[in-house]
Formats: sequence, C-alpha cells, structure tokens
Amino acid sequence: MLVLTRRAGESVMIDGHIEIKVLRIRGNQVHLGIDAPADTMVHRHEVWLRLQEDAGDLAASPASAPPPGERDPDAQSPSHNEGQDLAAAASESGSRY
Repeated sequence: MLVLTRRAGESVMIDGHIEIKVLRIRGNQVHLGIDAPADTMVHRHEVWLRLQEDAGDLAASPASAPPPGERDPDAQSPSHNEGQDLAAAASESGSRY
C-alpha cells in the first residue's frame, strides 16, 4: 500500500485520469473530491462490499437478473445515486461537499 501525506487543497493523480483532492479536513473527517472518467465506478468501501454481495446474490439466482447486455432503462448507476446522496447531505449541512 502506498501511503501519502496531503494537506487541504492538495491532490493525488492516479494513472493520469483520476484526481483525488483533499478538500477539507475537519476533526477526524477528511473530505475528498474525486474527478474520474464517467465510466469509472467510484464507491465508498462499504457500498462496494454491499454491491459485491448483491452481485453474488444475483449470480445465485440467474432468473432474476436481466439477460446479458440488457439493463433496466429506468435504473441509475450506483455511483450516480451515491453522488446524489452526497450532494443532498452536503446541502443539508450547508457544505458544498
């Protein structure tokens, strides 16, 4: 594991396509901004674990999954929903992030 020290306003680049920026440090919370290509899925670790569990459940019951290559047109990607949750929480707290 690579360990880096960054201050608020500083960032880290990953593979030239993903920027992780420390927006603010408040107490024991670090607010990160992530700029990544639209096709890059970005999740908090606990959300990613739940998605992996859900994917395992779907694999166990293939009848409930849509056929390969098909997707529910009304469904939103998990990263989009997560971003909405973050934006809503930020607006409730009066913060941009």
